[in-house]
Amino acid sequence: MPKTAGTTATDRTLPRGRAALGALLLSATAASLLPTTAVAAGRESVTAHAGATTTEERDRIDAYWTSDRMRLAGALVPEITPVPEDDHTPDDPRPLPAGTPDPGAVWTHGGAVDRSVGRLFFTFSDGYDGSCTATVVTAENRSTVVTAAHCLRGVGSPTADDTWRHNLYFVPGYRNGTKPLGGFSVRSMATSAHWDADPGGTSSDAVAVAGHDTGMLVVNRSADGRRVAEVTGSQRIAFTRPVAGEFVDTFGYPKDRLNDPAAKYAGSRMIHCAGPARPGPAAPLLWGESCDMSHGASGGPHFTGFDPRTGIGTVVGVTTTTEELAGGSAGTLYATRLGDGARRLRGWAGGRVV
Repeated sequence: MPKTAGTTATDRTLPRGRAALGALLLSATAASLLPTTAVAAGRESVTAHAGATTTEERDRIDAYWTSDRMRLAGALVPEITPVPEDDHTPDDPRPLPAGTPDPGAVWTHGGAVDRSVGRLFFTFSDGYDGSCTATVVTAENRSTVVTAAHCLRGVGSPTADDTWRHNLYFVPGYRNGTKPLGGFSVRSMATSAHWDADPGGTSSDAVAVAGHDTGMLVVNRSADGRRVAEVTGSQRIAFTRPVAGEFVDTFGYPKDRLNDPAAKYAGSRMIHCAGPARPGPAAPLLWGESCDMSHGASGGPHFTGFDPRTGIGTVVGVTTTTEELAGGSAGTLYATRLGDGARRLRGWAGGRVV
């Protein structure tokens, strides 16, 4: 059972869809338009998959994600889970001083990050809903969003229905069950072909700690015909080696309180953490900072050079796991750092016409 930050310990007792981090059930129409493919790309290949490619499918997904459905995405038993109360932490227009350590708090300072980061919703193969975090990044098509690969699929054959997730829907600037900038259905998505492994011999944990937990999305245009980056702006992205002690700002939408009343976050607002990065003792390819985020923060951006006055930085990683998998001190959130594999994925996504 993967220990990535999109799952809970309780998931180990669930049907394979949620226990193996879910699946995308592709409609027959979408599958015929863009079947799953493995595209050669140097030493590592890109596995691409179709999402909502018709107007009817886009409209259906937009209608599916109602306010209450978004609020409860990630609840293990949504039928009896109370809809979480809104988080009314007051906004603070004063910029946070750059380089301020933060183990976890609601982001109240606005800026570009409040528009370009959002919740990514999806449905597992067993019909239950979940969510991760994702970010609009600079790309030629102005329609590219980065997240964690385990938010898009589990380990297994890319042609198997229960490998991928479905109903994928990106809501930038999500807050308290609302879509302040609208919602964007996903047209196509891609991960490293390392996720195509036989689940009987390779786990999601193994693929993640090997540094392959990056996924890219190409999202459809808004209802009024605009590309997502034209609505939200975009963040820089870089594919550089990590540096010990480098200061990193991290954002995400953790939602543990849906299943644990004693937990701190219910996914209602975006959370911020910041601090010096360090490698995971048990997973040295993953780098993390002190942070109390967990399930739901998966896929969230790790920024270097983040400017709290503008809310702009450079995405150098996406949240993968906590210390449960990567080791280290409790309350550490680890990222898959973006390297050559992520560069290929961004090249694939940025070249898709929307």
